[in-house]
Amino acid sequence: MPSLVNASAFHNERLSYQIIYHLGIIWKHAGSATLTLTGNGNNYDAQLAARTVSWADRIFKVRDTLSCSIRKNGLLPLRYVKAAHEGKGIVHDTVKYVYDNGGNVTAQCIHHRTGRDPQHITLHSQGRSLDMLSVFYYIRTIDFSKMKENSTSEITVFSGRRKETLRIKYAGIEEIELRDKSRHKAFHVKFAFTQDGQTKSSDDLDTWISTDSSRIPLMLCGKLPIGEIRCYYAK
Repeated sequence: MPSLVNASAFHNERLSYQIIYHLGIIWKHAGSATLTLTGNGNNYDAQLAARTVSWADRIFKVRDTLSCSIRKNGLLPLRYVKAAHEGKGIVHDTVKYVYDNGGNVTAQCIHHRTGRDPQHITLHSQGRSLDMLSVFYYIRTIDFSKMKENSTSEITVFSGRRKETLRIKYAGIEEIELRDKSRHKAFHVKFAFTQDGQTKSSDDLDTWISTDSSRIPLMLCGKLPIGEIRCYYAK
């Protein structure tokens, strides 16, 4: 596993993002997202809220809220909730983490889709295990300056009703340009999701993390069937 910097050094923050649809010469504002973190005693409370704008609603409406509670000591997630309204479907997932002294992790999951009975699922893992929100705080603690370019590591991600393997690949330092034309040096990190380490289970993601002490996620890019979505840090 990669070496980590101090995981308890996060301060209260509110990060805003512009969501852009990109296809060829088309760059169109499609939505916005806000990522917030607040200290709460021995824990952090984090939330990611994202929504599409009116023109994008007509194609694929998104009103998503992810929230989690993370223990400051060791940056261990305790609870994760996903409330997703995407297209015509509404999904609500809850994951509660249980740890034992042997490094084993149990995820008690409830998956509820509108019009169907809730599913109660128990998943197991060993070692560090995360979800789709706490993973972004974890990667901000990785000391990429001590990693070789193209080096990789793997961790478990609980995505509501299934266990996935997340392969993290460090692609080096790059200079990127944000929507306000400002340029920043950033660590380029690639995410690949599989089940059983073989079958692709989610779309790949690329993210760029600032090289300064804030380690702010500056840009995220994900492929679509046609075009791609980019999220740009907007302060």
